[in-house]
Amino acid sequence: MSVNTPPTEEAAPRTLAAANLPRRVRAVLENARTLVSMELDHSLRVLLDEFERELFRLADTARNPGNESAYMQTLRTFRMHRADLVPHLMVELEASVAAIRHKVAPAQQSESQVQGFQTLSLVEDVTLDEDVVLRDVAVRQEARSNLALHLLSQRFGVLAGTPAPDASRIPLGPQALCRALHHASVALEINLDARLLLYRLFDRHVMPAYGGILDKLDATMASDGILPGLTYVPIRARPTLQNPDPAAATPAERARAGAGRQADKETSSDDPGESREPARFRTGRASAQRTPPDRHRPHTAWLGEPDDVDDEMDRAEEETAYASLRQLMSGRRELLGKLRPSRRANARTQLDSLDLDDALAALQTQPSSPTGSARTLADIKQTLLAQARQQRGHGARLSQADEDTFELLNMLYSQIEGEIDSEAPSAALLRRLQLPMLRVALHDGGFFVRGSHPARQLLNTVAETAAKWLDKEDFDPQLLSPLKQAVDDVVEKYDGDDRIFQDINQRLQKTLEANIRKAELLERRHVEAARGKEKLEVAKLRTSSTLAELVGDRRIPKFTRALLNQAWADVLTLTLLRHGEDSDEWQKQLEATRQIIEACGHSEERTEVDPALARHVESALSQVGYQGEEAGVIAQRLTSGISDDDDPASRTELAMKVKARARLGEEATTRKQVRLPPRTPAEQERFEQLRVMPFGTWIEFTTNQQGDVVRRRLSWYSPVTGHALFVNQRGQRVGEQSLDALARMLANGQARIVTAASGRLVDRAWQAAVKALRSFASRGDAAPEIDEAGA
Repeated sequence: MSVNTPPTEEAAPRTLAAANLPRRVRAVLENARTLVSMELDHSLRVLLDEFERELFRLADTARNPGNESAYMQTLRTFRMHRADLVPHLMVELEASVAAIRHKVAPAQQSESQVQGFQTLSLVEDVTLDEDVVLRDVAVRQEARSNLALHLLSQRFGVLAGTPAPDASRIPLGPQALCRALHHASVALEINLDARLLLYRLFDRHVMPAYGGILDKLDATMASDGILPGLTYVPIRARPTLQNPDPAAATPAERARAGAGRQADKETSSDDPGESREPARFRTGRASAQRTPPDRHRPHTAWLGEPDDVDDEMDRAEEETAYASLRQLMSGRRELLGKLRPSRRANARTQLDSLDLDDALAALQTQPSSPTGSARTLADIKQTLLAQARQQRGHGARLSQADEDTFELLNMLYSQIEGEIDSEAPSAALLRRLQLPMLRVALHDGGFFVRGSHPARQLLNTVAETAAKWLDKEDFDPQLLSPLKQAVDDVVEKYDGDDRIFQDINQRLQKTLEANIRKAELLERRHVEAARGKEKLEVAKLRTSSTLAELVGDRRIPKFTRALLNQAWADVLTLTLLRHGEDSDEWQKQLEATRQIIEACGHSEERTEVDPALARHVESALSQVGYQGEEAGVIAQRLTSGISDDDDPASRTELAMKVKARARLGEEATTRKQVRLPPRTPAEQERFEQLRVMPFGTWIEFTTNQQGDVVRRRLSWYSPVTGHALFVNQRGQRVGEQSLDALARMLANGQARIVTAASGRLVDRAWQAAVKALRSFASRGDAAPEIDEAGA
């Protein structure tokens, strides 16, 4: 994301009053701007307070007097101009709205394709630092508010009279907000480091609530008549029992089934244009206009970071989804009953659900087992039935609903066990959670069908810390203690109130957020280093093309040309990085290059060495690592017409030294690139997919023939050089790949892009459990549809 406003053909209007807009369009935009301004006001006040406190804290804890003085000066400057930030921000936001119909200049080539060499530098670039931070802030918010931004782009496209704008041009969108903050921060007159701190606090205190603001903005524009019926709701097949057994259903289930059939009759119509969806689906669409997010989008969340999956359901939807699970369980029992020999049913009484919960609560307070190992769900079930037999004097059985819950949780845990490393430190914690999770599932069937259930979130956090795709270096040992404390609190304090999971998740999330901030900071440093390497590569390409152009068809001794393309090319590259293409220094080096080529092109005449040129070349070579006699010999070779036949012994010695020396910005062990065959159509398709992949996408790589995988984060890639940077869960650099090699691995099945649907371990395990459950469904009837990803 660029923090600079895209160039326009003429000055864009800065206010709605100055914009040449129709009256209705201006009124809708004014309402939108007012809503966002009012919603942001409180968050921005909190941001300013936090920023002031953070500056004071940094000054108070600074060990260097100079740093303390700098922080205090920044604090004083900030207090003087603090009141200017919010008004300037609102002005910039209004400007983004007012220019909605302003025609912009034709799209320029991306910065990576037309690099301006005058801006190349070896040191940190101010624009680059701000660009990286603000881009990260905007991209994270876009991932969180994917649906709302999609709907808003359509509505703003109607107001603008153009096709729907992309994310970078949505007025009041995350990128527009970040651009506004960048311009408004200039009014504070603070330095770069302070602005970067402000952006990070902005991400922490303002952006989390911005998704809700975008939802309100979308609803407001719909109420103003801008595409009022626009929404996206996937078609869900209503789960209907195949050949239901009325005797097996409870009275409540029969009542709900009858009500559902009656509602469907009432909503049916002979008009082919009318919707024939069940009433409960259309009501949900009209009221909330909510839809599950795109689960095929790349997964970008860190370990333990919420993936912002909006899978909230109302009570009716939860009951419908859970009824579908019950139907699948019924099909499974039917198939297993056919495979097992018939047995005479023993006279056993059904164990009441309240008695079952009391027995589980008593087990929860007891030690795991005499050996110290955690109980399995089969052990828990066997213990409960044995206790019931002892207390009642005869056998007992669970109700069908409770039996299904045991089986579903057992299937889920079986899939989770296949996804984790049993030797991981947190694997034992996962097993300790079995009994509390069982009690939660018995109380609330939403545990299975709602991925945002607080108990399921805790289960996922613990499970992911033991995942097989984590290397030993990926897991932070300091995280084990908070995890253990969270599990202990659940085991000791849970007594039927699910709110305890929310409290524990909130406490645990603070630790996870601190780890995520560390990982992001470390990742950002690696990205900045990679961007610096990219600038170096671009400068080398420019230097190489310049030398080729200046040499042309001239005949230069082979060894002299090698020195020109290596030693002198490094000089040109360094000059280009330090001073830029339009600088006087660059022009001086180009003139020296012409003189070198002219001198070396007269080998037959054996021209004399120009002392001034030789001194200049020797001085320039000293800046790229050539010192003393070595620099003098190379300068003599470059400034005279010495042929390859003169003094072969000296030439050979110099050639060995030059060959052993690492080039500018390279290590001596840099591997040569291997020429690969052209990409196949499948590989080319993957390559094009990678070129538009968002930074932060997680990719799983197969590490051996056994199918073991390791998950790596695609932190950054260069569209110029094709280099891609990968880090692990802690933000540590783990290697680089080329986009070409990565595309071939994806096409060959050696790598896989992690999507939002399979990003969380528990969600992926549940999807596998549902698929296994469907395989047991009656072969003759269609299995009911279940939202596996949301469940």
